[in-house]
Amino acid sequence: MASSSTSSLDKSFKYDVFLSFRGEDTRTNFIDHLYHALQNKSIHTYKDDEKIKKGKNISDELIGSIEDSKFYIIVFSKNYASSSWCLDELVKIMECQRTNEHTAYPVFYDVEPSEVRKQSGPVAEAFAKHEKEEAAGKWREALKESADLSGWELKKTADGHEAKVIQRIVEEISLELRSISFNIDEKLVGMETRIKNLAPSLGIGCDDVRMIGIKGMGGGGKTTLARAVFDHISFRFEGKSFVENVRENASLSGLKSLQKQVLSDVLNDKDINISSVYDGKHMMKRSLRDKKVIVVLDDVDHINQLEALVGEPNWFKHGSKIIITTRDEQVLVAHGVKFIHDVNLLSDMEATCLFNRFAFGRDIPIQGYEELSRQVVRYAAGLPLTIRVLGSFLCGKDELEWIDALERLRTIPETETLKKLELSYLSLEEDYKEIFLDVACILIGWQKDKAVKALESCGFHARNGLRVLERKSLITIHYDHLGMHDHIVEMGRNIVRRSHPDKPHKHSRLWKIDEIEDILANDLGTKATRCIQFHTIRFNPHIFIKGLRKMKELRFLSVRGDCYSDLEFSIVGPDFPKALRYLHWDFYPFRSLPETFQANNLVALEMDGSKRKVLNRLRFLNLSFSSLSTFDLGLTPNLETLTLQNCDDLLDLHMTAGCVKLTSIDLNGLIRLRSLNLGLAPSIKELILFEFNDLEKLHLPGRCLNLRHLLLTNSRLRILDIGLTPNLEKLDLEKSYCLEELHMANEYQKLTELSITHSNLRTLDLGMIPNLEKLDLEKSYCLEELHMPKEYQKLTELIITHSNLRTIDLGMTPNLKKLVLTECRKLVELHTAIGCLKKLVHVDLSGCLRFISFFFNMKDCTSCSVDESLEVGPLAELHLMAESLESCPLHPDSNLPKFRFRCYYEDDRPSLTRNLEMLFSVGMCACTNLETFSRSICGLRRLRKLKLEGSFLEVLKVLDQLESLEELILLSTKINHLPDSICKLKHLKSLELKDLRLLERLPEDIGHLECLEELSLLFTNIKHLPDSIYMLKHLKSLKIRFCWLLEKLPENVGRLKHLEELALSCTNIKYLPDSICMLKHPKYLEHNHCSLLEKLPDDLGRLEHLEELHLSKAEIKHLPSSICMLKSLKYLKMDGCSLHEKLPEDLGRLGCLEELDLSFTNIKHLPNSICMLKRLKYLELYHCLLLEKLPEDLGQLERLEVLSLGKCELLKNIPNSICEMKCLTCLHLRDCIRVDKLPEELERLECLKELDIKGSCIDSVLYQPS
Repeated sequence: MASSSTSSLDKSFKYDVFLSFRGEDTRTNFIDHLYHALQNKSIHTYKDDEKIKKGKNISDELIGSIEDSKFYIIVFSKNYASSSWCLDELVKIMECQRTNEHTAYPVFYDVEPSEVRKQSGPVAEAFAKHEKEEAAGKWREALKESADLSGWELKKTADGHEAKVIQRIVEEISLELRSISFNIDEKLVGMETRIKNLAPSLGIGCDDVRMIGIKGMGGGGKTTLARAVFDHISFRFEGKSFVENVRENASLSGLKSLQKQVLSDVLNDKDINISSVYDGKHMMKRSLRDKKVIVVLDDVDHINQLEALVGEPNWFKHGSKIIITTRDEQVLVAHGVKFIHDVNLLSDMEATCLFNRFAFGRDIPIQGYEELSRQVVRYAAGLPLTIRVLGSFLCGKDELEWIDALERLRTIPETETLKKLELSYLSLEEDYKEIFLDVACILIGWQKDKAVKALESCGFHARNGLRVLERKSLITIHYDHLGMHDHIVEMGRNIVRRSHPDKPHKHSRLWKIDEIEDILANDLGTKATRCIQFHTIRFNPHIFIKGLRKMKELRFLSVRGDCYSDLEFSIVGPDFPKALRYLHWDFYPFRSLPETFQANNLVALEMDGSKRKVLNRLRFLNLSFSSLSTFDLGLTPNLETLTLQNCDDLLDLHMTAGCVKLTSIDLNGLIRLRSLNLGLAPSIKELILFEFNDLEKLHLPGRCLNLRHLLLTNSRLRILDIGLTPNLEKLDLEKSYCLEELHMANEYQKLTELSITHSNLRTLDLGMIPNLEKLDLEKSYCLEELHMPKEYQKLTELIITHSNLRTIDLGMTPNLKKLVLTECRKLVELHTAIGCLKKLVHVDLSGCLRFISFFFNMKDCTSCSVDESLEVGPLAELHLMAESLESCPLHPDSNLPKFRFRCYYEDDRPSLTRNLEMLFSVGMCACTNLETFSRSICGLRRLRKLKLEGSFLEVLKVLDQLESLEELILLSTKINHLPDSICKLKHLKSLELKDLRLLERLPEDIGHLECLEELSLLFTNIKHLPDSIYMLKHLKSLKIRFCWLLEKLPENVGRLKHLEELALSCTNIKYLPDSICMLKHPKYLEHNHCSLLEKLPDDLGRLEHLEELHLSKAEIKHLPSSICMLKSLKYLKMDGCSLHEKLPEDLGRLGCLEELDLSFTNIKHLPNSICMLKRLKYLELYHCLLLEKLPEDLGQLERLEVLSLGKCELLKNIPNSICEMKCLTCLHLRDCIRVDKLPEELERLECLKELDIKGSCIDSVLYQPS
């Protein structure tokens, strides 16, 4: 049976928060305000009643409340320590705090942390009366321990404003609870990623009233995402409301009831009365404009719902967020919603995980159900609704029931999903319903333009119809092709079939080959059939056409496949239906259409691979892949669109009469056509001549007034005259290898795109094209002169590569966004007018003499910010790598130093700076005036990031001019000292010094970098760190690796109160200063390959937030016993460490530990307490040569996934209890030469995928010769 047992969840608590306080000090002020603020955010809070505090001892009721609370807020006031009741509370709170299931936060109301810690000042006075009591010792210890926790000191937080402090406390607790809710709801998969993707649209840091739309198909997860976002950020708002099922509830209860719900939720008032929707609008506008609110409207399907419930932005206070979920994008567009987000269906991995949780109650399937699970997930195609429904349905069923359910799904769709999806179909107008069914049954996967042509031929307004379907999330258009989710396809086809499920000849659309063959062969056709798509390998064309005779209303016919006979049929029997409007038949076998077929309704004819001319009255004609050798367009006087692709035999295309309606010509791959005369087609709008390898002559009408787009590629034209084409908008002459002259008449006011690549043009005058937006002259090997207007106001993109130009004058190009001048090796000067590069987002000058590579990119900064915690500034970054040269090819006699650079420059608001102009001002040749160059770089005032690499001998002397610099990287340079000016970079956040082999010291005043958050030293010869380093009050990361001359850290390093990461690998540090244990926020400690480091500080356990401790190949022989107090530790890696025989006995107290690596150590046994590590996933004991046994209860590690015991040569037995490890996937016993048997019930390890016993005695037994 597929068991439905669930994995264990985190413990749930009766209360979110327990308040501990001295009533006489704070009950009626701070505590009262804090309590109500927590309750208003739906944070269930315990605040004791004064009446229950009777007697000296804490009551059982209060003990139970403490144990049943997740968080504790301890408000220390002057008289707190005078109450034995409060002190007993505190002892119990700290006892719970150590279990890792609870978290305590101190608030220092009118006392200082040091006064609580040392029991000095007013705390000493309050505590004095308890000195002789028996419990005084544990009370003192509890006060000291709690004072060391992270919390809030009232007078130093928010300038002492109580309201703001309370707000911060509530936000912190809300964040913690939000994180817990994500962990607890195991049925949410991939939600954090989706929230992160939505975050830029939310604009949490912006002060505007923002409406955000989440659109997608039914059952796709819109509501789940909206709910997750709501839960994630609602604590930031003064009011909140989540209105579910707006579409359904509006129709059942009316909009007035929904208005009442929003007002009641936001105002926390259940007695609101609304007389009418109109009255409700005014009431909402009047009541909500002073509240920062978040409102979610779920499943909206009509604009009147938005007008009634969220009206205009001025209804709400600045900072409010309105989230709307809908299947219909048009509703959002009509209401002016600017931020519209498509909900993503589940990936294969996410879908598999979600299904497993519903079907099996865990993340992996039960053994034997893997393939069946994969089949169900494939069927669901990423749709969360289907996954949940099928997972719940299959939960607890046996294998045969699973197989039967899957077989049923192949013929009968899952009804609950289809019912929900069909709501979108039912809301369509009738003609759009027909378009939808055509797409679902026939046109899915078609190129959009071809689908439009087919639908328009059948009388539909196709472009608008497809847009409606797309906005209602019924179709997708990717890469210009129509797409549709598998279940929506299933839903559409089910609508066509369900009235007559067993009588396909009565269906309006036919697409199944076997059904079509049966209907046609047995002459079962009826008037019901409107569309047929018959794509097969081989068939009999006579039987096929004969079978169509009863289908009087057939409007669409698409046939693909070979006929049974190789003969050409000259006589056709029965007629095509006269209602036929669209006919597409690949390799049509007959010489003509039936003579009696008048084709009065035929609008589109496509006969790829046909061998004869077919018809002389058409609007759309496609004869691609035909064997025509000549074609007279004069026979199609009403033709509007002509498509001839890959007609390899076509030698002559001419006109004996005018084609005045012909507007679009698409000729692709007519490789044998040498000349083309289109003089009698004056109405051409679009002319596509692609891959005309032999074309030598092209004649256009003398006056081609409608021509908008001319594409000509790979021709042999030497001279091209485009005549009078005043409305030309786009001219593409790609791969014009022979082109030497281009003649253009008069001005081309509308020409916006010009592309001439691989040409032989020597000069090009663009003076007649004043409104050009894009100019592409790629691989213009012969180009020597380029004349551009002095002003190119609309030019956004300029590409010139491999030219012989020496000078380029950009003139006034204020809207230029992309500039590419690669491999222009003779280019010496690039002239730019002041301010003309304000909108540049991309520059590439690679291959010019100065720059080996030069790449500039503009960041996308369209949204205000992602999160209030992120500081996104309008700044730039520059990566510069220098390479010295012996001489400059253009100036061989110059005495200036010669450099070539690799340059990468990125900016996000160039409109405020002339940074790029500063870079260009240094010239394009290799001769470099270092002083000028230094000034140019330091003139980039808004530079955020600077990376210098290569042949630099010194850092820029005036570095302090880079007043916005936040990140400085010096890599593999010859720099031997840093200038003192570096200490003046007031905004520097990150300093990385890598591979500076000559650098021996840091500036003594480095502590003045008051904003520095990250300091990284790799491969330097630094011998000591300046004492001023303790002044780096914002330093979060200090990484020192491969600095072998460094022997010690400053004694005051513990004063870095915000330090989170400390890495000291591959150094000669002998000891760590005890002050390191005073660090408040360290999460990561790394001391790998520290061969002289023999011990850790005894008080290491005080680092309560430490999550990772890396001690690989250190000389540490003993771990301090306090290590067991690291309640947040997740990763402990000591592989190759010189540990002596044993670990601390209380190691099992590391309740959060997930990975323990003791490989290559000398331990003899593991402490029994290790079995208490309930979250341990990886236990690495490889090559522990002295390890003799494992704890018998090792199987209690219920979450263990990997147990590695390879090369443990003294290990004899594997405890039977490991068969209890339900999550174990890998068991490694390679070269365990004394292990001779496996536990008898090993088959109970249903998740085990890898068992390595090679080289063990088990291996010998299993494979000994017979």
